[in-house]
Amino acid sequence: MPVVRRDVPIVHEWVGTADGLVNATIRAQVTGYLIRQDYREGDVVRKGQVLFEIDPRPFRAALDQAKGELARQEAQHANAKANLDRIRPLVAQNAVSKKDLDDAIGAEQSTLAAVIAARAAVENARLNLGFTRITSLINGVAGLARAQVGDLVGPAAQGGELTTVSTINPIKVRYTVNEQAYIDFMRRFSSEAAGLEEARKLEIELFLADGSRYPYRGTFYAIDRQVDVRTGTLRVEALFPNPRHLLRPGQFVRVHVHIGIKKGALLIPQRAVTELQGGYQVAVVGPGNRVEVRAVKAGERVGTLWVIDEGLKPGERVVAEGVQKVRQGLAVTPKPFAPASTAAREPPAKPDTGR
Repeated sequence: MPVVRRDVPIVHEWVGTADGLVNATIRAQVTGYLIRQDYREGDVVRKGQVLFEIDPRPFRAALDQAKGELARQEAQHANAKANLDRIRPLVAQNAVSKKDLDDAIGAEQSTLAAVIAARAAVENARLNLGFTRITSLINGVAGLARAQVGDLVGPAAQGGELTTVSTINPIKVRYTVNEQAYIDFMRRFSSEAAGLEEARKLEIELFLADGSRYPYRGTFYAIDRQVDVRTGTLRVEALFPNPRHLLRPGQFVRVHVHIGIKKGALLIPQRAVTELQGGYQVAVVGPGNRVEVRAVKAGERVGTLWVIDEGLKPGERVVAEGVQKVRQGLAVTPKPFAPASTAAREPPAKPDTGR
């Protein structure tokens, strides 16, 4: 088959995992018995919607007790203040000692501090009573309940987790790119900011587990700050519209990132390329129909074709069938190779990710 030159789309393919844009773990902040579940598992819930209720009676009693203590402290402070108001004019007349005035001032300030502490205790008791109604902090889809009505729940009981609410429209898709792909993309720009700005313009597509194309395209969202030293990869996140909730957290997908168009790429069938000790070589049929085994630098894959960056020229003929039978200098009788499908119907390019 002759080496073909044409423009090809460059698309990187990665395996991704869907996750909620925000995943709020709903926990109990006070300890008590769960008396009601106010949502249906798996339903969409609104911010502020009550999900669970804890028996409020002990907390209502604690609030009443705190209010009573506040009233007692306020009464004592009122008495101390009135006593101070009586003593002040007497000091000017030398009717009482300076010590009596100091004692009155100390008593008034001490009772005022007690009032402030009692008010704080009332507010704390009021908050604890409010915490018996456990609400969603975000809009999203509520998961299965981790506790049942009648369970003793609290910050220390089974971790305190009752359920999780996830924002899934838009939904976040995480995937990892290898270090080389990151370097190849970012070195095209003068700064990281310019590279990230261009990344936000990339077209990103999803393919579901059944092979179908997801109907909505996504956009670049974020990239991790460091390379994973164990795998040599960077974690990237993209956002996708999800109005029908077709995607759910934990779902595996294939991510296609359209990097751009490679102008004048040289293409040959993938079956014509032989990998040997980490390198690539092809059998070229030269003058006199003699075979030359030549080392090449392989680039992206385009369906059943392979982009060759170095080592071939347009129009040269490569062996696409019977590669295992040829050797250097062998004379052959070449016949045209008939591929099963045309390059025009091939899917977008995929890099050799090394996975």
